Amino acid sequence: MKLLFDLFPLVLFFIAYKFADIYTATAVAMVAGVLQIVWLFVRKKPIEPMHWVNLAIIVVFGGATLWLHDETFIKWKPTVLYWGFALVLSIAQLAMGKNPIRGMLGKQIRLPDAAWGRLNLAWAGFFAFVGTLNLYVAYNWPTETWVTFKVFGIFGLLIVFVIAQSVYLGRHMQPEAANDDVAMPGRTDQDAPR
Repeated sequence: MKLLFDLFPLVLFFIAYKFADIYTATAVAMVAGVLQIVWLFVRKKPIEPMHWVNLAIIVVFGGATLWLHDETFIKWKPTVLYWGFALVLSIAQLAMGKNPIRGMLGKQIRLPDAAWGRLNLAWAGFFAFVGTLNLYVAYNWPTETWVTFKVFGIFGLLIVFVIAQSVYLGRHMQPEAANDDVAMPGRTDQDAPR
């Protein structure tokens, strides 16, 4: 359900584009982003930093698209978002010694430190690649192709990357501390199953 909620502005952008044009779709995505934040606020749900970042970027780049009547700005929006993610992940790890991916997943998954480092940089590389690919599609194909790529192509690439990441995680996951090693009160070694 959360995934559908997060994709709400993107889905409305695609529908509006199919029924109107890129400028209408941009306006719809901007309104949908604002409504998303309002809905979370009214329902007293946590507003994640990602929602604020996405809203700020759509307002700035969408606003420039509508004001200057130039679709180039909205086409740059995914690239700015993904390159921003890549930059944050890279700087956090390489310059600050922090690992944001470990911070998000560390409570659910146990990995060796080196695996966490590779995973964080893999996500940074993925975001840098997708941001670059977005510009390639935007500048080499018609707007309709770019819209389809933005909605379905990037989502498809994300799914493939997450599956590849799952395979990687499966190879490097460390088992939790075994329950058998914990002494149970009132139980002796003779009571243990053989």
